[in-house]
Amino acid sequence: MSSSSGNNWKLAGAAALGAVGLLATPAAAQSAQVKVMSLNVWLDCKDGVDGIAEVIRAGNPDVVGLQEIGSCAEPLSQKLGYQLVRQNEWKSMLTRLPVESVTPARHGMVVRLSDGRPLAVFNAHLYHSPYQPYQLLGIPYGDGVFIKTEAEAQEQSRLARGADVQSVLEDMATVDAPKVLTGDFNEPSHLDWTQRAAESGRHPIKVEWPASKAFEQAGLKDAYRVVYPDEMAHPGNTWTPRTAADDPKDHHDRLDFIMVDGLQVRDVKVVGPDADIVVTPYPTDHRGVVAELTVSP
Repeated sequence: MSSSSGNNWKLAGAAALGAVGLLATPAAAQSAQVKVMSLNVWLDCKDGVDGIAEVIRAGNPDVVGLQEIGSCAEPLSQKLGYQLVRQNEWKSMLTRLPVESVTPARHGMVVRLSDGRPLAVFNAHLYHSPYQPYQLLGIPYGDGVFIKTEAEAQEQSRLARGADVQSVLEDMATVDAPKVLTGDFNEPSHLDWTQRAAESGRHPIKVEWPASKAFEQAGLKDAYRVVYPDEMAHPGNTWTPRTAADDPKDHHDRLDFIMVDGLQVRDVKVVGPDADIVVTPYPTDHRGVVAELTVSP
């Protein structure tokens, strides 16, 4: 799991669009396809670079958004033969596609697809604490106070991650191209914590989580929920393969996302020890997510 305040998460105005210097795009005769992965590697590849490399090979993505990457970014990129784009100490992206530019706040990059068209790829790791599911369930974590209501959960979310979300949205507004956002949001989705889920006992209450909602309002679609719209039949949990589902000190959930704007979602798979794409032994505390996407002509 393991970036402050801010309540206005609206996408920056149209005047900011195109500021990266994009992009005359050639006419395309057919759709271009791309595979994107999101993976939290667990504190500087805590269980080793080789294991993380195997997870990425299993997903076989063209582009990977990595969280908690630390100093293992360079050896990982060399081992896999991907180009590395460093965002900061704990976030990086790997790509097989040629890099056109990096966005002003370094939340993203623009790559060129096989037909020459641009694709903007962003990677986020939203702040981990306080963690509202634990706050709601009375599970001690960091300095989080215990809470009971949806309004309290939303307010605590905005205090923890509001500035992060706003920064990513503003950076996204500088690029006029189809967009993909990968990331560990350290927050569930409003599409998962529904009234149905609360009534079933899966989650303690219904919460319209602000981070996923803000990205949705900016035009992004949750790739997993595009393919699997029924949150009860397909929970898609990525947090965590490290504890039992009934562990009273944890709460399994979907915290890792691929969101898209201007692309069609062909397929989405979860990667892990008990997932759509099985990898064992599994070297991190988050399952990965990989999406097959299409950019139509």
